[in-house]
Parts: sequence; structure tokens; C-alpha cells
Amino acid sequence: MVFEKILETGVNGKAPVIKLNSGYDMPVVGLGTYSLHGDTCVNSVRAAIQNGYRLIDTASYYGNEREVGEGVRKSGVPREEIFVITKLYPNQYGHAAKAIDEALSKLDIGYIDMMLLHHPASDDVAAYRAIEEAIQDGKVRSAGVSCYYIRETNRFLPKVRIKPALVQNEIHPYYQDSRVTRHIQSLGLSVQSWYPLGGRGYTKALLENKTLCQIAAVHGKSPAQVILRWDLQRGVIVIPGSSNEKHICENISIFDFKLTDEEMERIAALNKDEKHDWY
Repeated sequence: MVFEKILETGVNGKAPVIKLNSGYDMPVVGLGTYSLHGDTCVNSVRAAIQNGYRLIDTASYYGNEREVGEGVRKSGVPREEIFVITKLYPNQYGHAAKAIDEALSKLDIGYIDMMLLHHPASDDVAAYRAIEEAIQDGKVRSAGVSCYYIRETNRFLPKVRIKPALVQNEIHPYYQDSRVTRHIQSLGLSVQSWYPLGGRGYTKALLENKTLCQIAAVHGKSPAQVILRWDLQRGVIVIPGSSNEKHICENISIFDFKLTDEEMERIAALNKDEKHDWY
């Protein structure tokens, strides 16, 4: 799924949306909140929304669903304009229905736009069925999974009734996962990158990459903006995390330039199959 036409509709300060297979619209750029807690999380979410973001990603495992919900409520933007993703962790799969209700209570925003399974586990199908029931009950609107690759996706899909709308995986220039991404997209599922800028402890080295810096200089952009634009031109949604308002604004200001085919190829050549997280 390449967003060529969609990206043409984007303007700095606000991301265009794609139509998920669930029928709902989701922005192609959002804020990741993995490392955000307390007032920092509340203020970052609020700042992101006030600066044009309409997609916020959290998870039970992050321990910040309450703060994310507070940031959404304090943003001044109508709830229905904001798309919130959260996730069930494997230690919740055995009581998934209860865990979904707990997430709803912590977020306190009325409903969950998308609930993901955080990664595969022996009882992931049963947990996903609880998400399907929550969709029927109006508690959740769309379902998805995270850290599912070709084998995991092919095993999982025949066992569920509602096709996942999204697969969220580690994707960045040093771990491009192109074969997996193409396979998932070919099934009609959208792909989203967590760690689009390399992840904890790896971002600085990635942003100092000579090739990325050269391409950034040509466009008058930052290496981070080049990476995020590269993802979008491959049809990959991005959720970079930050508590710095300048960086938050920078990360969504990627709709006034386009990478050439030659630049896309140069970035493709950076792949090292270098995974930065355990799954």
C-alpha cells in the first residue's frame, strides 16, 4: 500500500488519513508514547494534538493510558477527531475482556479506536476474540496486532473472524523488513512502524548517518524527517515518540517535499537487518 495520492493531500501540521479495512480513517503520522509518563506524557499528548496530530499510540505495558487519556481530554480537540491505539500485553490475554474494560476506564475517552495484541503468545487468538466481542459491543472500533511477521500472520489470520486492520512492527532504515511489509500489505492489512527512528539507544547514530544527512541537506529537512517521509513513501504509517515540542512539530512537517526514486534506493541500501528490540 503506497500512499502516493494520499500524501499529496497532506500539509505541514496535519497528516492525511488512510481508510483502514475496518472502514475507519487513520492518520499516517502519530505520536508514540512508550517512554512518556506523568505530566510529561499529558503535556506531550496535548501538545501533539494542538500541533495537528490526530493519532496517539499507547499500551497497557507502557503504564500511561491514564495520562494519554488526560492529554486527549485537555487538548481542546473533539474526541471524534482523534484516533487512539492501545494494546493488550500477553499477561492480559487470559482475561482479555476484563483488560479491555480496564483500558477503557484508564483512558476515559469513551471508546478505543484500535486495540492491538502486543505480540504473539499461546493464547493470542482467544484474546483477539475478546477484542472482536468488544467491537460488537461498541467499546472498540478496530483490531490489530503487533510484532507479527509472515509466519505469525499466516498462522493467525485463519483463526479469527475480523481481519486485523493494522500490523505494527519494528521498521527503520537499518531494519527495513521489506519482504514482511510487502506480504502484510498484500493481505489488505496496513503496516505501522514503531521505532521508525531506530529506537532507544540507537536514534543518535541513525540520525548521524552520512547518506541520510546528505539527502536531508538537499531538501532542507532533518534526517528524522527524511526517514519518516521514506516510510510513508513505502506505505508504512509512522508513530515517532518525543516529549520535545520542537521535535513533535518537526516529525509531522513532512508533507512539503518528496524523495526521488534515487534517494529511496540510497536509503534502501542502508538496510543491515539490524533489529533493535527483542521481538
